[in-house]
Amino acid sequence: MRRILALIVALALVLVSGSAAVAAPDARGADRTLTAYAKDTWRSMVAMTDPRTGLVADNINGDLKTPSAYTSPTNIGGYMWSAVVARDLGFISRKEARDRIGLTLDTLARLDHHEASGMYYNWYDPKDGSVVRVWPEDGNTVYPFMSSVDNGWLAAALRVVKGAVPELKGKADRILSKMNFGFYYNPAATTPFGASGLIAGGFWDEAPPGCAQQRDSVWFTCNHYDITVTEPRIATYLGIGAGQIPAEAYYNTMRTLPATCDWNWHEMQPVGFDTTYQGVPVYEGAYEYRGIRFVPSWGGDMFEALMPDLFVPEERWAPNSWGRNHRATVAGQIEHGMNDAGYGYWGFSPASNPSGGYAVWGVDAMGMDTNGYPSDVEQSKYDAGFGDCRPAGPEPDYGDGVVTPHAAFLALPYAKGPVVSNLARLKANFDSYGPGGFYDAIAVGSGTVAKRYLSLDQAMIMGALGNELSNDVIRRSFVDKRFEQRIRPLIGQETFNIPADQPLPQLRGAGA
Repeated sequence: MRRILALIVALALVLVSGSAAVAAPDARGADRTLTAYAKDTWRSMVAMTDPRTGLVADNINGDLKTPSAYTSPTNIGGYMWSAVVARDLGFISRKEARDRIGLTLDTLARLDHHEASGMYYNWYDPKDGSVVRVWPEDGNTVYPFMSSVDNGWLAAALRVVKGAVPELKGKADRILSKMNFGFYYNPAATTPFGASGLIAGGFWDEAPPGCAQQRDSVWFTCNHYDITVTEPRIATYLGIGAGQIPAEAYYNTMRTLPATCDWNWHEMQPVGFDTTYQGVPVYEGAYEYRGIRFVPSWGGDMFEALMPDLFVPEERWAPNSWGRNHRATVAGQIEHGMNDAGYGYWGFSPASNPSGGYAVWGVDAMGMDTNGYPSDVEQSKYDAGFGDCRPAGPEPDYGDGVVTPHAAFLALPYAKGPVVSNLARLKANFDSYGPGGFYDAIAVGSGTVAKRYLSLDQAMIMGALGNELSNDVIRRSFVDKRFEQRIRPLIGQETFNIPADQPLPQLRGAGA
């Protein structure tokens, strides 16, 4: 019954007049609307940033008055690339952008960090830059940690600054040149397909509780990143681009887990073929959801699939792999929200929980994790089975869907019309928009809204809008000749198991 009601709501949003029906703007109108979104989003970043240190808080409440007492390398990087976008879109002057980013770089240069690798701790106090050792929200002990993916986003931002703000190139490079992503690389880490060589999740420079592996005078996580369609690939790109990680590491990660019954715990049985790149055996596995074939992420969310694409023009450099997969990922998200779950809206990625705190959201069917990242409050589960190895589960009864606006913004290069329409309907039909732009998450069935802003999600919005409205400014600033020479031919040789002529009607037109 819940699913039937959701379908009725979705149909009503398309057909009825009044606030629920939003006319599709023309191209110029769409860009004006997107520019207005960017201006408000930037306002939230300014409100989160301490004027004494140039460090942006992790989050702030909806009225832009109470920022959090912690920040991360990702947050700091996101603020810097957002300032570049704000400059290029005319919200701030070149001098203000330079002053803001310069202050942040000066603070970064004096922050405590791991000297041997050049990597930064996961949490700092934005007021004074001290390392967080006691979590300010609950008093729990924090064991300072150096995350490979968080440092990857900081390094990505430093590359953007080098390319976009020539006056700060030296300051940015003095920090970036010390960051060695090869420190995370473990040549002994293996995958089920026989490949060897992966990056670790991160390390501690003091003995932590729980599982850890000591080497190189630090304690590494027991886990390594072994999936291709995940956000840690930015760290792999950076390491290969800098000559710190061997090129074949890109192919050591798995497109899907194996298709054999020994691995029947993952979401569905993949279809694929065996091949070799860079001397590495690769299983080109893929999933299929509602007629759309794609290479899955771990959780089926937009962040894992598309955030690295803000910096690396993956769809241009690798048209037969990423070029096909990014479009398929976006199409699957639209199909899920509009048709399968019947929410009437789409865009699912980890973000705030409308009921409080933080949660993972995604399209369960599009992720390898069999427990999945749900798209609704009820955490409805999709279970396609695993061929003859595991029977399919019951059909999910989707309920109160949670849409995360940043996920829709990430889809701009692949479905601009549907993105603009989706966001306009979210803004018109819910109390989803505040002084800093779209609030972080909306439960579209109940209308419950997470009225806060996360600097990471706001920075993804700024990056996507900068690329869309200012001629790929983030990508142009990030990529240099050496990086392109090392990465473009490496990823461009691959063909994912996705048909070149796969129909994706969900990506056409101004509506979804």
